[in-house]
Amino acid sequence: MDGSAQTARAAAVSSARLVVVKVGSSSLTTRSGGLDPARLDALVDALAARRAAGSDVILVSSGAIAAGLAPLGLARRPRDLATQQAAASVGQVALTHRYTESFGRHGQRVGQVLLTVDEVIRRSRYRNALRTLRKLLDLGVLPIVNENDTVATEEIRFGDNDRLAALVAALVRADLLVLLSDVDALYDGDPRRPGARRIEVVRDASDLAGVDAGAAGASGVGTGGMATKVDAARIASGSGVPVVLTAAPRAAEVLTGHQVGTYFHAAARRTRQRLFWLAYATAPHGRLHLDAGAVRAVVDRRLSLLPAGVHGVEGTFAAGDPVDLVDPAGRSVARGLVNYDAAELPRLLGRTTHDLAAELGSGYERELIHRDDLVILHR
Repeated sequence: MDGSAQTARAAAVSSARLVVVKVGSSSLTTRSGGLDPARLDALVDALAARRAAGSDVILVSSGAIAAGLAPLGLARRPRDLATQQAAASVGQVALTHRYTESFGRHGQRVGQVLLTVDEVIRRSRYRNALRTLRKLLDLGVLPIVNENDTVATEEIRFGDNDRLAALVAALVRADLLVLLSDVDALYDGDPRRPGARRIEVVRDASDLAGVDAGAAGASGVGTGGMATKVDAARIASGSGVPVVLTAAPRAAEVLTGHQVGTYFHAAARRTRQRLFWLAYATAPHGRLHLDAGAVRAVVDRRLSLLPAGVHGVEGTFAAGDPVDLVDPAGRSVARGLVNYDAAELPRLLGRTTHDLAAELGSGYERELIHRDDLVILHR
């Protein structure tokens, strides 16, 4: 990285007024699953110092399930959802209590915010969550966010807190997202293998060409590997939030502007919040299967989706629900808010809007999904 790039990066990190920091389970716990007081205190010291320097800080913390393993006598992370929820219930109390004590050493108040996917998917509910976060910050409280593992089902889970942190950073319009894990940076392969190349900066998707992010971290207590962190960095940077990915022991360095980890530049154009919500904070209720011509019209020409280009429908959904648009190879290429109920669509597919209007009335002379309600998904 040249001198001017280093200066720009340092300035972006140092000037960030609202910082979201995510820490993984493996960075807070011992191998047996209990909380590691020294690790947690070191993280808190770094966050409190940044807070004292004038920045607002939101912490997205994993660790509830991991912290509940030892008290329940569990040797490893349970696989069944019910036991995970029980461990989260016990561990969340321990985790919050420990954070409260540790931040108390700095005179810093903390507040717990537990979220499920539902709070982020449903716009009215994520607005409530957003208001809560902003009010906590206004009151001088440092919010500690976690997924509400005690009530989430397999069907409505974030799956890891990396994605949750990216969504929080985007929705609060953060100036910086810091992803902390057990790996010091992004590598083009498994960092435990000889020859893996460390990547210092990611300006756009081309810098990720050839990167194998599939290897998980060294710990067995978390859920997210490097792939989830790269996806989170894409979400946040695409919404205009720069990202630093590094190891948890280097939190103090990154938060004071040192050149550590991998820096993901923010996109030059911040995604409109409505389209960001559609792409990353919704779950599709169904799928529409497009022919090749419709894929070109929607993806390449950014046109509305018409019934003539659709040959199949899956799922149960109502008008206004998000659905995925699928190409002939079965890949989701876009997501949009559909104008019809699923039950209405079979008789419309493959037909022109002119023919539909002539047979069914002028109300059917419209697109299945308007281009303003469409977002192209990362491919």
